[in-house]
Amino acid sequence: MTALFDLLSSGIVQTVMLGAAMLGAISGMLGAFAVLRRQSLLGDTLAHAALPGVCLGFLVAGARDLGSILFGAFATGALAALAVMLIVRRTTLKTDAALGVVLSVFFGVGVVLLTYLQAQGGAASAGLATFLFGQAAAILPSDLWIIGGIGLAALALVLAFWKEFELVSFDPDFARAQGLPVTLLEALLTIMVAFAIVAGLQLVGVVLMVALLIAPAAAARQWTRSLAGMVALSSLIGAASGVAGALISASARGLATGPLVVLIATSVVVLSLLLAPGRGLVWQAIRARQARARISDGRVLATLHGLAEAHRDAGYPAEKGMLETALGAMPPAARIASLERRGLIRPVSHPPETTPHWEMTEAGHAEAAALAGEAAGSTRDERP
Repeated sequence: MTALFDLLSSGIVQTVMLGAAMLGAISGMLGAFAVLRRQSLLGDTLAHAALPGVCLGFLVAGARDLGSILFGAFATGALAALAVMLIVRRTTLKTDAALGVVLSVFFGVGVVLLTYLQAQGGAASAGLATFLFGQAAAILPSDLWIIGGIGLAALALVLAFWKEFELVSFDPDFARAQGLPVTLLEALLTIMVAFAIVAGLQLVGVVLMVALLIAPAAAARQWTRSLAGMVALSSLIGAASGVAGALISASARGLATGPLVVLIATSVVVLSLLLAPGRGLVWQAIRARQARARISDGRVLATLHGLAEAHRDAGYPAEKGMLETALGAMPPAARIASLERRGLIRPVSHPPETTPHWEMTEAGHAEAAALAGEAAGSTRDERP
């Protein structure tokens, strides 16, 4: 406990934690719209397109000035987004192909510029490589004002255009029919994503930034069905991942903060995919198993009910061989035991025969009739 208190009392750790939390919240909030608009690859493109801007910002400033570097990163990111739009509108290429082309070209240019600058020598240019994977320890208290300003601006825009962004994210065609400037709204969302990427360059770098943008939103999507809930939960997951990654990195030597934040956010995605109520793979498997069991029970009940009606005896004792003949195979013992526990059938003796027999109870006949009614209703609904 004392070690944790000493760790939290460190000014550097507090700065990194606050920066990671704010960046995670911003990325989670804006990433929710990117996921809903199926533009996850757009974030990846903008993040990689920021690398040549980092190098150009350094060339213009002549030093490792963060303001110039971030402005250059935003400029090339915006240029990449414009290039994608022009390629999609002026050529026959689809959006995914345009994103792939722009990502490769801009990142290739960035790597060439980075190699050139590093070959020139100098401590400042050597530090540019940290923008590939981030260096959280380099975050200064003054940088928090930049991250906070970007976050407040993004939050203000989201709140001001909430209804418009919601409509554009779910049904852009209807939004266009309502007279909304869909292209302008999408451009505004893209610009905000670019700002979030620029803010995160120093923490997680251009390579991993897309994961921080998409992972919290993908996790939140599994737990909620409303846009407001998804945005809020995504921001919370992003902030929590940032704080956890910063703490783990500060308490262990040699572990970079940015990759840890991404790994924690990705772990939340995996857990959400498995355990989220209603949508999680575990719950889907449970529902599928329950559905198979219900179908199996229904077949047994329908067979016993049919035999009882054919013999005009509600308590007709059906023999094991009859069930095997009617169903093609004897139902598993677990299914028979389940029906007995539920009080739908009961085992009976039928001298002089010694093989197992079962008869339906009143509750079993009622259940069989209900299942038959459901099946008939489903058949009527499927008819054209």
